[in-house]
Amino acid sequence: MTVRVGINPLTWTNDDLPSLGADTPLTQCLSEGRQAGFAGFELGNKFPRQSEALNTVLAEHDLALISGWFSGELLTRSVEEEIVAIEDHLQLLKKGGSTVMVYCEVTGAIHGAQDTPLSKRPTIAPADWAKFGERLTQVADYCLSQGVRLAYHHHMGTVVETSDDIDLLMTHTGDSLGLLLDSGHITYAGGDPMSVLAKHGVRINHVHTKDVRLSVLQDSKNRNLSFLDSVLNGVFTVPGDGDIDYTPIFSALNDLNYDGWLVVEAEQDPAIAHPLTYATLGFNNIQKFAQQAGLTLAQAGV
Repeated sequence: MTVRVGINPLTWTNDDLPSLGADTPLTQCLSEGRQAGFAGFELGNKFPRQSEALNTVLAEHDLALISGWFSGELLTRSVEEEIVAIEDHLQLLKKGGSTVMVYCEVTGAIHGAQDTPLSKRPTIAPADWAKFGERLTQVADYCLSQGVRLAYHHHMGTVVETSDDIDLLMTHTGDSLGLLLDSGHITYAGGDPMSVLAKHGVRINHVHTKDVRLSVLQDSKNRNLSFLDSVLNGVFTVPGDGDIDYTPIFSALNDLNYDGWLVVEAEQDPAIAHPLTYATLGFNNIQKFAQQAGLTLAQAGV
């Protein structure tokens, strides 16, 4: 099995805090991402949302469309309303050749609220998990019928954040719903990527390789900071530049015959963390860790 390596435009320009990299054009993101060695990009707020235009600009840089984030609202919308809301995004991904959609329930989410500490994040009442899981499975069933599998993104500041949240999510949803493993978010939430792999590896269909600077994380928790303030303080970085050990993670993915994408998604202030430098560092480190783990990576353009 071969795994492709891609990147999210957060290295250059931030969707949750648009002032970061606001003046950076999309063409710079794409050209530098390709220069660093990546084979594809996830969507960001500067990408065209018309299929022809999106596919054209990616083809001009010899890049694949990996996936794109969808903000779910199943806690306040019906299944039918959610499917209507997701349709344009689903078709954009499908027409671009993507087979995975990053999905996150954002009802009440605070990850984009710079003045709200993460301790104020929303939760799902124990009695409501079964209903939520049933509805989410129905949406996942529909997307899979269209050739795109949802990858649920556990995310700081949302209703699915911790290892326990992930366990509940997996328990109450069907196999049509995949799981996105984000090494940075699960570490921030006090969990362990290896534990998630051991419990739910067969459901993982997308991987974000976000590294964490543990000293910054401890300070963020001590001061009960917001997600965005933690980002600005440098809690995240590219793989190999923080404290997460990626070789065993990649070894576990290899044992699972994982054949999806490894995506560098490291929110940093581009004025401090030079995007091309960090993108290149992340790509090179992934190559090194994959070789150590025996994980076969496809070359860019494949």
